[in-house]
Amino acid sequence: MSVLLHKFTTSHDTAPFSKIKNEDFLPAFREGIALARKEIDEIIDNPEHPTFKNTIEAMAFSGATLDRISNIFFNLHSAETNDELQKIAQEVSPLLSEFGNDIRLNTKLFQRVKSVYDNKSNLDLNPEQTTLLDKNYKSFSRNGANLSEEKKNQLREIDKELSKLSLEFGENVLAETHAFQLHLTDEKDLAGLPEGTIEAAREIAQSQEKEGWIFTLDYPSYVPFMTYAENRELRKKMALAFGSKGFQQNDFNNEAIVLKIVKLRFERAQLLGYESHAHFVLEERMAENPEKVNTFLNNLLEKAKPAALKEFEQLTQFAKKLDGLEVLEKWDGTYYSEKLKQQLFNLDDEKLKPYFRLENVLEGAFTISKKLYGLNFIEVNNIEKYHPDVKTYEVTDENGNLVSIFYADFFPRKGKRNGAWMTSFKSQLVLNGTNERPHVSIVCNFTKPTETKPSLLTFNEVTTLFHEFGHALHGMLADTVYPNLSGTSVYWDFVELPSQIFENWCYEPEALALFAHHYQTGEIIPTEYIEKIKESASFQEGLATMRQLSFGLLDMGWHGSNPNSIKSLKEFENQQFASTKLYPDVAENAMSTSFSHIFQGGYASGYYSYKWAEVLDADAFEYFKEKGIFNKEVAQKFKEHILSKGGTEHPMVLYKRFRGSEPKPDALLKRAGLL
Repeated sequence: MSVLLHKFTTSHDTAPFSKIKNEDFLPAFREGIALARKEIDEIIDNPEHPTFKNTIEAMAFSGATLDRISNIFFNLHSAETNDELQKIAQEVSPLLSEFGNDIRLNTKLFQRVKSVYDNKSNLDLNPEQTTLLDKNYKSFSRNGANLSEEKKNQLREIDKELSKLSLEFGENVLAETHAFQLHLTDEKDLAGLPEGTIEAAREIAQSQEKEGWIFTLDYPSYVPFMTYAENRELRKKMALAFGSKGFQQNDFNNEAIVLKIVKLRFERAQLLGYESHAHFVLEERMAENPEKVNTFLNNLLEKAKPAALKEFEQLTQFAKKLDGLEVLEKWDGTYYSEKLKQQLFNLDDEKLKPYFRLENVLEGAFTISKKLYGLNFIEVNNIEKYHPDVKTYEVTDENGNLVSIFYADFFPRKGKRNGAWMTSFKSQLVLNGTNERPHVSIVCNFTKPTETKPSLLTFNEVTTLFHEFGHALHGMLADTVYPNLSGTSVYWDFVELPSQIFENWCYEPEALALFAHHYQTGEIIPTEYIEKIKESASFQEGLATMRQLSFGLLDMGWHGSNPNSIKSLKEFENQQFASTKLYPDVAENAMSTSFSHIFQGGYASGYYSYKWAEVLDADAFEYFKEKGIFNKEVAQKFKEHILSKGGTEHPMVLYKRFRGSEPKPDALLKRAGLL
């Protein structure tokens, strides 16, 4: 019997990676689903009258084995995948989707839930229990429990198809990312590139037993190339490859998949009585409906566009003056922005990187967490890892009690998707009087240490680490009863508040002094650099804001109305980008075919939430700045009302409890220099 089906005998019940084999997963999933079904059947067959305890609470704690297996499997599928795991994912996803639907469309189970829900006013429930009951009832009503049998079957088919399509979408993007390499053998072509980037490219070439240097579409290779490479033709080649992921006439084309996904999502929403997929999604968000989201995005666009146009004109003139460019193309933007930034602030990433050794930055995040929330991070070696690069920690409070297990996985490798994310191997919950602590992980793609240099981060990567660490704190400090309301189980447009607020400490001299020390001399980062980091933080903020808003508007375009008349993905995209377009269009590129956030991740109708959360984080950090960035009283309020509460109450209620009022956009506009 698979190790995945037993209680683990490891330290703190952590995942026993060394004992898990790929072939264990499929049988374990089948058995886990059978166990969860049995638990649900026991709830349905309970002869007693439905109560909160025997129905709602029993459901919240059911399926624990299946959840554990899913967490382990899908985390490996993202961070340490291989052909075998990808094949298993294709088999497992429809099984899970079917099981989910079997629960949500189970008439007898829904009758029990409805009976408790209809009697809500007579039950003496606390806020967390009330939220659980509402969430539980809606998980049925929003998923077709009130539909006829025929329509329920239709819904099942749609969900099965959608789960397969989004997996296929993601695998196509990964395949396209790995399919392209820029192999250079002439040293002249490396002009402008930082030493570390060149060294990393040489190591990739050596690992393939090739001469010269290899650059890829993975971020640690792609971003520095587009930022520093002087050879415009090669930048163009990289940009075209990056922008054509999923948009080439080959086996990995995602155009039909995107159109199918949006049409099925629309069909699903209509089936459930909603006007569009966005109306369905936003009912469960702080923003509430598409009208509010579009107003929010367009109001910000109104503020950002004049600044963006001015910045774009400045950049165009700069490139013309510097290199005689008549037209600024997409592959020029990052390169000339970096040059202009250096001229204005004399601040280039390569100057800053020596102060941001990965180990020191991580230690900085630990120290700030200790100052704010009294947490201690102790690296341990008695916890199993799924890859040798992973680091493992026990997190304790001021009294030495275990708060969380923490995994950190920082370097790119084959089988790991691009980007950065936080995830959990086990959620926090309170069961039989025991507060079971969470197992939280952050995964990033930073430049690996080489023979001669440690891993040195760009300032952007420093904020990325802090961002994911902010999510991790939300998971670690969770203190709720029910696992499905714990940690980051909150509304999508609220989930980025803990991550984005934590980034703010990266700009504060008091915080930087704790960890920004030169890796060779130990010297603290000079004050002038800190001032320049702060000044340059709002450099081209109009352009950056407009770019984010363009993605949010594209997302709402796909999901906010009937997509059935859309024939050409590219034409539709161009219409959506009309109000935010600056660069000439590139015919052979498309955004949507690799827009994984909305077609593979959970951000469909939710991309606006990054900006929404920026309004929250700027407003919340303003409170810290008023009282002091390490003020214990404000930190305690943030921990008590935001970080520990998960999704137990409506986020606006929690936010007002912390801040005393609703968030205002002024702090964000001020920070971005757009006021």
